[in-house]
Amino acid sequence: MAITGRDAAGAPAGMAVSSFTSVSLDPPLVAFLPGKASSTFPVLARSGTFCVNVLAAGQEDICRALAVSGVDKFAGLPWRPGPHGDPVLEGVVAWIGCTIEAVHDAGDHHIVVGRVDDLAAGTAAEPLLFFRSRYHHLAA
Repeated sequence: MAITGRDAAGAPAGMAVSSFTSVSLDPPLVAFLPGKASSTFPVLARSGTFCVNVLAAGQEDICRALAVSGVDKFAGLPWRPGPHGDPVLEGVVAWIGCTIEAVHDAGDHHIVVGRVDDLAAGTAAEPLLFFRSRYHHLAA
């Protein structure tokens, strides 16, 4: 998963996360768990919104780009603004536009709960899977 948003100046910000879950259907809520050491999450938290991008098989380079710190993570990444202005990455399986509802302390991580405001999904692409430190494809 790629969580994207905008900084105070409107520039795109983003991070790769491995912990994402559905929380509730009524109201529609999702959650992700960034580490407290993340330098990107505080930027996203200040804006109050974020976009969950479900990466497609073959988008390993995007995952790697968003996993590093201290560089322009969006250099060369094609995206368009979602409903809140947060980046929707090109070619993703699905995206979910959210407003932050709550942030809970969870040891060395935060639990960020987002209210789903908008979403879209394609049907052609397979999701990018990461398991045991490797990228995988769904078995046919």
